[in-house]
Amino acid sequence: MPIERKVKYSKLQYEARARVAKALSHPSRLLILDAIEGGEKCVCELTDLVGADQSTVSKHLAILKQAGIITDRKEGPKTFYRPRICCLKGLWDCIENVLRENLKTQQAALRG
Repeated sequence: MPIERKVKYSKLQYEARARVAKALSHPSRLLILDAIEGGEKCVCELTDLVGADQSTVSKHLAILKQAGIITDRKEGPKTFYRPRICCLKGLWDCIENVLRENLKTQQAALRG
């Protein structure tokens, strides 16, 4: 007897979600997002912050932009980046909740 599967979204929607999640799956990209939440930044500022060369930071920015997470604007020779969406705080809160629960589980296992 087959198990009935109920899903909220189509396979294409889950694939689109996975593309966004994949864009968020690198520590440097998370650092970049955290930095630009406080105000737009140019590549040169992000390069110093991330501690990587400009081409590496530019690749990270391209991945975030392609996923629709950030946007940019040009001002003379510089390009400034900022979040395209305002809901990143909720994402960070969710991730921190997961990390806290994982820590509680690990601590309980050590005591147990």
